[in-house]
Amino acid sequence: MTKLKHAVVATSSLILLGMSAAQAAEYEWKFQASETSGEPSFKIKQEWADKIKTMTDGRVSIEVMPINAVVGPTETLQAVSSGILQGHMTDPSYFSGQDPAFGMLGNLVGAWQNPYDFLEFMNNAGGEELYNELAEPYGTHLISAATFPLESVPSTVEIKTIEDFQGLKIRAPQGMVYNIFERIGATPVNLPGSEVYTGLEKGVIDAADSTVLSNNDAQGLHQFAPYPLYPGFHSMPMIAVSINKQIWDGLPEDLQTTLEVAFDRMAYDMIARLSAQDIEVLQKLEQDPNVHPYNLPAEERKKFRQAAEQEWKEWAGRNEMTQKIYDSATSFLKARGQL
Repeated sequence: MTKLKHAVVATSSLILLGMSAAQAAEYEWKFQASETSGEPSFKIKQEWADKIKTMTDGRVSIEVMPINAVVGPTETLQAVSSGILQGHMTDPSYFSGQDPAFGMLGNLVGAWQNPYDFLEFMNNAGGEELYNELAEPYGTHLISAATFPLESVPSTVEIKTIEDFQGLKIRAPQGMVYNIFERIGATPVNLPGSEVYTGLEKGVIDAADSTVLSNNDAQGLHQFAPYPLYPGFHSMPMIAVSINKQIWDGLPEDLQTTLEVAFDRMAYDMIARLSAQDIEVLQKLEQDPNVHPYNLPAEERKKFRQAAEQEWKEWAGRNEMTQKIYDSATSFLKARGQL
């Protein structure tokens, strides 16, 4: 072999080695989400994980897994802290049993008129700092807060007033939303989101606090629950995009910034895309003679909000952190004329 050929072979080998090194991720993480794999919001989270891999030139690879993939939805906080998972994208209300402040900050039920108000509170009015004050002692760090548009309520029976919730068996996760449904006379049933479909199908529940209209439709809920309440009026849970705190503290600053910017952008992208999908699904359902969407009147929404405000006050007194969250959130709402 000539010297020139040796040089070409050697150079080619170095290029291939360089490509392999560039393709190998420095950080490979598993994040568990709180949705099933078929839901539109889950797919959006996966897309953003792919974008982050591109944005970091392959240095960060995140596998987003559906609910129950590794642990149950109430166990991801501990799983991230212990390193079983490296992160999660989930509703903090699942952790209300460990501290009621998770439920209060994760879903201040009835508070937010739209998801952008919530993101403003989290990003610019101290919400994220409060969450990290709460979560970091549990070994996790909040990268970014996201949320959905206001959730729909799929129901097997007609609901046209708040009084219609009397005795209604409604799925609700533990936490504030559970208590407020009790306050208005419903009978909450604590089921994970993955069991809503079978719960409605088998009559275990009459209705469900269960994500946005398009997610519910993608799961096939409206074949058993043909009376969805839409637009939403009650629940808009936070999506805590969090990572193991030791991992976060060990990341270089450029990757920390990239992750923060990417997941902040995901939050707005998710709202816009799910809102558009909700409108499209609503138009389809309105043409279906077997499904009957209903927009709860303003006076009924007001009754729910009044019940919710009473529950906020009750939760505020539970510990120092719940009081901080109550004071911060209500000050934010009052300053904007929303309370």
